Amino acid sequence: MTIVGLTGGIGSGKTTVAKQFEALGIPVYIADIEAKKLMLRSKIIKRKLIQLFGSEAYINETLNKPLIASIIFKDKTYLQKMNAIVHPKVASHFKKWALKQNAPYVIKEVAILFENGGNKQCDLVITVTAPKAIRIKRVLSRDNTTKDKVEAIINNQWSDEEKIKNSHFVIDNVVLAKTKKQVLHIHQQILNKL
Repeated sequence: MTIVGLTGGIGSGKTTVAKQFEALGIPVYIADIEAKKLMLRSKIIKRKLIQLFGSEAYINETLNKPLIASIIFKDKTYLQKMNAIVHPKVASHFKKWALKQNAPYVIKEVAILFENGGNKQCDLVITVTAPKAIRIKRVLSRDNTTKDKVEAIINNQWSDEEKIKNSHFVIDNVVLAKTKKQVLHIHQQILNKL
């Protein structure tokens, strides 16, 4: 099975691009969504997160996001420790999922694909880009957050330039009609490589 990584900074429009690949019949695995599900149903992850963040890590079987965010904000090493618990489980879940798919290739959408070394498990990588001002505007309109918080996330992710250097394809996601054309073109190029 050919694995195509799909990445891009916050607000670049990865989800929009992922939906367009899905419309072409390509199965898409959204790592963030699957990680959240695993944090709720995996007994091993729950146990380890409670060991890491304390007994208040879960309230009524739900992840206590405000508590975890406040701990991570004060000490960034907690994010690395949490990722070390969650990422291997997501990677193994993805492998099982990919084996069940019946398609020429699958897409694994991961915001921090390069940052966590996930690109090494991909045969090809697509990076989605958009100007910083547009990205910030998109995130502010969809999330309950501030410009400072969005900029902090952007600054913690690899720059578009770094991602592009390590990618096989780039989608400039500003005008939807143009994005759709780019997706179709890349889809054809991937099929031609198989």
